[in-house]
Amino acid sequence: MKTQFWKKGDWAAFFGLFSNNLTNLLTMIALLTLVVGIPSEIVFGRVVPAFGLAVLCASICYVIFAKILAKQSNRSDVVALPSGPSAPSIFTVTFLVLLPVYQQTQDYELALKIGLVWGFVEGFILFVGSFMGDWLRKAVPRTVLLSCLAGLGLLLLAMNPMLQAFHTPLVSFVVLVLIFINWFGRSPIFKQVPTGLLLLIVGTTLAWLFGLQDSSKIGQALHSAGFNPPKLHLSSFIEGLSIAAPYLASAVPLALANYVFDLENIESAHAAGDPYPTRRVMIANGCSTMFGALMGNPFPVTVYVGHTAYKEMGAGIGYTLATGIVMFLVCLLGLGGFLLSLIPMAAIAPILIFIGIVTANQVVRETPKLEVPVIFVCLFPWIGAWVLTTVNNTLKSVGTNANQLGWSILEKSGVDFTGLFHLGSGAP
Repeated sequence: MKTQFWKKGDWAAFFGLFSNNLTNLLTMIALLTLVVGIPSEIVFGRVVPAFGLAVLCASICYVIFAKILAKQSNRSDVVALPSGPSAPSIFTVTFLVLLPVYQQTQDYELALKIGLVWGFVEGFILFVGSFMGDWLRKAVPRTVLLSCLAGLGLLLLAMNPMLQAFHTPLVSFVVLVLIFINWFGRSPIFKQVPTGLLLLIVGTTLAWLFGLQDSSKIGQALHSAGFNPPKLHLSSFIEGLSIAAPYLASAVPLALANYVFDLENIESAHAAGDPYPTRRVMIANGCSTMFGALMGNPFPVTVYVGHTAYKEMGAGIGYTLATGIVMFLVCLLGLGGFLLSLIPMAAIAPILIFIGIVTANQVVRETPKLEVPVIFVCLFPWIGAWVLTTVNNTLKSVGTNANQLGWSILEKSGVDFTGLFHLGSGAP
């Protein structure tokens, strides 16, 4: 049976996955330039292009795997795995590696060299761990693997977009209503237009009509545009090898977390009817991450959550490759800020809410009735992690942190910070 490369549902899936990738890209740029203090020309000229290249490599691999699976199973409904940078790793690499090195040495080149080694080690651990992936998936009950995705989908992926929706309800709620009608309902409207494209058109139009977008930011965003092809940074990587050891301790636990995250999403795809070989997917992630590090990107790539949601959108194979190509072009030309100044988050956030809801719904649907309480137990660490992050960000905004203020003072005010810290630190 011939595999259809692009389906109508690929449009919606593309906009959902691309918006997720773009958000992480802009987060990474903001952290490197504003928090660490790396010059923008270095970030846009060196790190960002390699970042896009790593995502493209993983996307190409996932499309190949999907075509192989479709051919082997003689099916036309195979959905490619979604790919992108590991969001937790963006923060971990920044705050545990790049920022401490830069604060100690005031040398951003040294910080980036150590970051490249850190990223390479992440990829190597994923590569080595790939040979145990199938065994672990068989040894660990499906409910355990899937239950973590419910909290991830609702708290990590959907919660902040839901809060953003309440910032701009005139736009986001209209988009949410369209999502419920077209993707959750049985009688979609405007059938001739791909729903994902419809959401962006409606959301963007409303945002500009209500004056929620600032046209001056378009010109400002274009200042970062330019042609920046990725280059091999082998010498920087080699120089970083001799000095990176003190910072590699955090690479192991985070690589294991990414490893488990990949397992969970591969199992989710398997439950949705697309049984991808675990070893093959993890080797692709490990190699893409190692290659990206050699090209100048310290951040690992991973399997994204949302395969089931994209399947319900009617997607196939093309959306993953399209996301990888467009992400690479955006990084190559420095257009990330321009796109976000043109297309409002109010139009994008509801799509991420939908993906989070569908992911959590799949977990409940695929779990035996007797084991459903496990899902709700696994929600608590994710809730704790979200609240812990909110408390820490609140304290940071007023120039302090929990250690400086004292945990006991927080607890006297009704904030059980000790419980939050231990519970929230348990989110996978």
